[in-house]
Amino acid sequence: MYVLGIWDGHDCGAAIIEKDEIKVAVNEERFTRRKLEVGFPENSIKCCLESLDLKPKDISNIAITTTDFAKTLTRVVPSLKESYYLFRRRKINKPRFEHLRRNIKYRTTELNEKPLCRRITKWYFNKNLKKMGFKDFELNVVEHHLAHAATAAYCSGFDKGLVITMDGVGDGLSTTVNVYNDGKIERLSQDPAKDSIGLFFEQVTNLLGFRELEDEGKVMALSDFAYSVPDEENKLLKLFTVDGLRIKSKLTTASRYKFLNNLLWNTAREEFAYMAQRTLEEKVVKLFENAIEETGLGDVCWAGGVASNIKANMGIKDLPKLKRWFVFPHMGDGGLAIGAALYLNFQLNGIKKCKLDNLYLGPEYSDEEIEANLKENKSKLKFEKRNDISKYVGDYISKGNFILWFQGRMELGPRALGNRSILAPAYSMEIKDKLNLQIKKRNWFQPFCPSLLKEETEKIFSDVKGYDKYMTMGYRTRPEFRDRVKAVINVDGSARPQMLFDENPKFRVLIEQVKKNTGDGILLNTSFNLHGYPIVNTPKDAIEVMLKTKAPRMAMGNFLIELK
Repeated sequence: MYVLGIWDGHDCGAAIIEKDEIKVAVNEERFTRRKLEVGFPENSIKCCLESLDLKPKDISNIAITTTDFAKTLTRVVPSLKESYYLFRRRKINKPRFEHLRRNIKYRTTELNEKPLCRRITKWYFNKNLKKMGFKDFELNVVEHHLAHAATAAYCSGFDKGLVITMDGVGDGLSTTVNVYNDGKIERLSQDPAKDSIGLFFEQVTNLLGFRELEDEGKVMALSDFAYSVPDEENKLLKLFTVDGLRIKSKLTTASRYKFLNNLLWNTAREEFAYMAQRTLEEKVVKLFENAIEETGLGDVCWAGGVASNIKANMGIKDLPKLKRWFVFPHMGDGGLAIGAALYLNFQLNGIKKCKLDNLYLGPEYSDEEIEANLKENKSKLKFEKRNDISKYVGDYISKGNFILWFQGRMELGPRALGNRSILAPAYSMEIKDKLNLQIKKRNWFQPFCPSLLKEETEKIFSDVKGYDKYMTMGYRTRPEFRDRVKAVINVDGSARPQMLFDENPKFRVLIEQVKKNTGDGILLNTSFNLHGYPIVNTPKDAIEVMLKTKAPRMAMGNFLIELK
């Protein structure tokens, strides 16, 4: 009953499904320490197998995804993948003919699957899997947007609903609208890469000096610091139209990049970010509104990179005819391994729903392993084992301190959810600034996010429409609470919270202690990493970050650790 899913592109990784459960899922970046890694995810596959005490021979069904021309070309010539990775992340000097290089990239990614692409892709995966010891397995290809749709549909808990996918491009497409019913995903419409609002936002990200496919959230955050631009003066709104279930661009991808570049020349950065964010929100929300109206379905789920835009998600959440709502939490391409495996699992075994109680799907480390790593650094660290680590840390945070927090199984996806986190008071701007300057070293305009007890939600937020365990949605804080949670809200009073149920007992005890001390069961929770690097995976990773940042304290497992 095991199904292995593999994704080898942007944010590559692997996952194993057994029956109706995601048993393990990880991304390669956590092992190579290169953010949003690309390539065949050998470390991720090994981790999945080892976590379940499996051997390659125990896996007979494997799902892969995406066979468009550009992806296939990088499988044949891996150096192209590495070259673009370094170019995109600005790890090399700015190359000559940069614009020409981008235009070639846009043109190749717009191409659909060619006759040989699927055969070449299967050859590539067969070759790499056999090197790892796999044999007698069936290799199944799942289309890119179908894999995205599968993550949202099968994990939503819905029997029937709307499933929308939207990203930059995959298998020549940028957006799909689907109906999910009794396990089957029926596509109603699809938009080609030329009409991609995801690629549009990627282009804006690049032109503002950020890294595309990585820093789109910075554009969203920066947009809140601009003066509002009236819609009639926003030239970007005219680039796209929404016609029924279709989003259409008036320009080709390359022409649009040129238009945006010219417009930015005499437009302030914050204003440009605002115009782009407003355009994305307006067009995406309109598409959802049309889809709900046309199908009569109020239960809606979605995935794809654009689903990470929490401001657009707020607008969708507020639609009057929307009933229930689900965003797959690893919405970008990093979730494709799960999607491919889930879809194949339905095809093979007829399993229509997947349990998703939490995202703690990665490796974990015992106290013995943690202690061994600590002893290797005993000249720099002092540590003690405590049985009350959660309550101790809750008291420590309540007194106005921050701490590194490393527990249990590593989270899947881009958000820290209380196992690989940096924690601090929700009320302290002084500590917030210290985190930005000393630890995270991020752009000043990026907000931090809160984790709070589920039962505190309605007290602090005014627009609750369902609970969000995974930080996928924006909510508006009540005005009377903003001073008490000022370190975890954006300049407009919104926040992206993790609403904690009972899925993480150790973390819950910690926040309950904060509530006991301060009256509010909420704290600042940001990912345990250095800016530009992946979230930490191992005790060794965590210790390296502690030493590099000179963070005074860390709780790892049941150990309280301090710098000497």
